[in-house]
Amino acid sequence: MERSGIPMGIAEAGSVPKYELRVREYGPADSQYEIWQLPAPATPQITAAVRVAGLGGRNLQLIEHCVLRHLSSVGIRPGPRSDSSAHEFALGEDLALTLGLLFRALAPMRSRDRMRAVAQGIEAMEREEAAYWLGMAMHRRRPRRVLTALRVLLTEPAPRGGDR
Repeated sequence: MERSGIPMGIAEAGSVPKYELRVREYGPADSQYEIWQLPAPATPQITAAVRVAGLGGRNLQLIEHCVLRHLSSVGIRPGPRSDSSAHEFALGEDLALTLGLLFRALAPMRSRDRMRAVAQGIEAMEREEAAYWLGMAMHRRRPRRVLTALRVLLTEPAPRGGDR
């Protein structure tokens, strides 16, 4: 049986990293979502919670329906709360990787059309590819260059097939 997208047998064994979604509501259409990696036996180098990525404001509003669809598929339904404190939800590794990469890639963007293209490209990625790009964005000396390269790859038009 699954709870919040984490298979019970695997999560209890401690053989996977632990992730958490923190949702903070500031107003009716003003919220912020953050992905955090928590200390776990599978990741002994992490001794305190590490922020993976976050997204809020206009950029979150553009893709919030996609994020909510992913979250509801694993039984997470963040809704409006009466207080502005953060509400936390356990996330499975696959969903945390996808959302973390999505949030990091979209945070500085302004063009709505390009944001849609990047979001669709990230959602279409396999788990390994998303893990690769997120790892590069988190652990390289110049992560902005990695994210810029990803955005270019996902927004460049396909080459024309005139040279067949």
